Amino acid sequence: MSFFSEFRQFAMRGNVVDMAVGIIIGGAFGKIVSSLVADVLMPPIGMLIGGVNFTGLKVTLREAADGSAAVTLNYGNFVQTIFDFAIVAFAIFMVIKGMNRMRRKEEAPSATPPKPSNQEVLLSEIRDILKVANR
Repeated sequence: MSFFSEFRQFAMRGNVVDMAVGIIIGGAFGKIVSSLVADVLMPPIGMLIGGVNFTGLKVTLREAADGSAAVTLNYGNFVQTIFDFAIVAFAIFMVIKGMNRMRRKEEAPSATPPKPSNQEVLLSEIRDILKVANR
């Protein structure tokens, strides 16, 4: 088997294609959630805490001097990333929870048990007759 045919066989397996679709959709979903966090959720949160923009929060370790740039610890970006992650994780959790709920509804057994087969009915009658005869 040549290298290219082996690679083609690997790339066209169902799991690989499904994973690729999931990664692409996940990337797009991540962009949507990041925009939700940055553009919708963070402005009111920043306003509630006094108009602070998280991405601008930093500690200057060394001031700029003699043409060299300042050395800063940008902890605001880290805080923003944590908020992004928490909201993405919660959104994915809610999607999976909804999917699991739908799957359980599909797999729910019917309220009435299935009717026993003729063979089971006959065996039950024989059992009952033997119980009465042994008394």
